[in-house]
Amino acid sequence: PAAVAQTLKSNTPGVIVSESGLQGGLVRGADLFGYVGIEAVLDQMRRKTMKAGFEFNIMVVGQSGLGKSTLVNTLFKSKISRKSCSANYEEKIPKTVKLHSVSHVIEEKGVKMKLTVVDTPGFGDQINNENCWEPIVEYVNEQYEKYLREELHVTRKRRIPDSRVHCCIYFLPATGHRLRPIDVEFMKRLGKIVSIVPVIAKADTLTVEERQDFKERIRRDLAANGIGVYPQAEYDEDAEERLLNDRIRESLPFAVVGTDKEHQVNGNKVLGRKTKWGIIEVENVAHCEFANLRDLLIRSHLQDLKEVTHSILYEKYRVRRLNESNITFSELGLSAWPLENGTDKNESDSHL
Repeated sequence: PAAVAQTLKSNTPGVIVSESGLQGGLVRGADLFGYVGIEAVLDQMRRKTMKAGFEFNIMVVGQSGLGKSTLVNTLFKSKISRKSCSANYEEKIPKTVKLHSVSHVIEEKGVKMKLTVVDTPGFGDQINNENCWEPIVEYVNEQYEKYLREELHVTRKRRIPDSRVHCCIYFLPATGHRLRPIDVEFMKRLGKIVSIVPVIAKADTLTVEERQDFKERIRRDLAANGIGVYPQAEYDEDAEERLLNDRIRESLPFAVVGTDKEHQVNGNKVLGRKTKWGIIEVENVAHCEFANLRDLLIRSHLQDLKEVTHSILYEKYRVRRLNESNITFSELGLSAWPLENGTDKNESDSHL
């Protein structure tokens, strides 16, 4: 039988022309004879997502003392950082960069999210920080490799566990100067394999004018070094998305303050840092840009971060791995091509 022809748009509005030359009208809601129920697919998708839940993996990178754990706790309004979850936790600066991940299931209004926070203690804390980003690059690629191996199985899991890093929050110290060489080198390398969102940590140590000047210098340094941070302009899908993302790009890096302490302000409880001259309200955009960061990561771009990871960053890794001249199926832990009559010649139930 002939294959179904790919549908192409004609120059005539409202008419669709296929490769076979047949015409078909573009039927809109007003032209239907009655209610079909196509819109119900959104409810179906919502029910399935609520039942299954979803995964979100973030990495926090920055030197010790910048408030990484506190900010993560503030973002998700719960004790989820590695420090918060470890009994008798004692802060020690490791001699090398070591990665630790902590996973939690967070439920809000019936929606479950498995959140994994990957911490990077030791990053930038040594006298010699040469190549301190390598363990982080290796970790990100390991998660891509793990997903690739699962995809290449003949009998795949219905839902492949996703440990790929969807977002990396990179903490910049509030020096008020420029990007340091370690910042440039890290973001140059990691920006190619993961979505990076830079933030100015403990921004309450800067005046409003110092903060704005610092942000502008950082944006210039990013452009001068060809560093792409999320959301990248080339990933914008339409004019509406470009308008929203342009506003975000103009605000980067976000100047943030984190805390898990509540204080009374005008009779209301607010998250904030209490000082001698007043309370810095974390969720007040007049005080800091924490709310903008939270909205980007959770309320407006969480799904887009996952899609960019899967469709662009992971896809680049997958294509590169499968195109490598020296790659073999045995190297991936897989058997050779299957398969006579749909079964492996070795009758192994393993892999493609």
